Amino acid sequence: MEVINKLGRRKCAVARIYMTAGNGNITINGRDYMEYFPTPTLQYVCRQSFETVGVFGQYDVKANLDGGGITGQAEALRMAIARALCEIDIENRPALKAKGLVRRDPRMVERKKPGQKKARKRFQFSKR
Repeated sequence: MEVINKLGRRKCAVARIYMTAGNGNITINGRDYMEYFPTPTLQYVCRQSFETVGVFGQYDVKANLDGGGITGQAEALRMAIARALCEIDIENRPALKAKGLVRRDPRMVERKKPGQKKARKRFQFSKR
């Protein structure tokens, strides 16, 4: 199997992955994914695409993550892995699609408006 190169995005995070046949090593920016993502929830998010299809431990992933926070990066990585698994075998797509792993999450941070504290929060109103 040759190297499969895919891209995943979530919020401002971008994940570029290179997937090859191997024994389940996931390397992110030169570090192991267990070290890069400290919480078990984010570690599960990284493995979720593999576990949905049932091929965890069969592919090595080398990823470059950039931008955003760690949650956005983990979900961008999950999407890139799902796209790579779809390219390997088209039969994987229905299972991944049912879990919503193939679709890019369109939710972004709402911008701050002028004359307000934040996106929706207002300054305190004073009648007198």
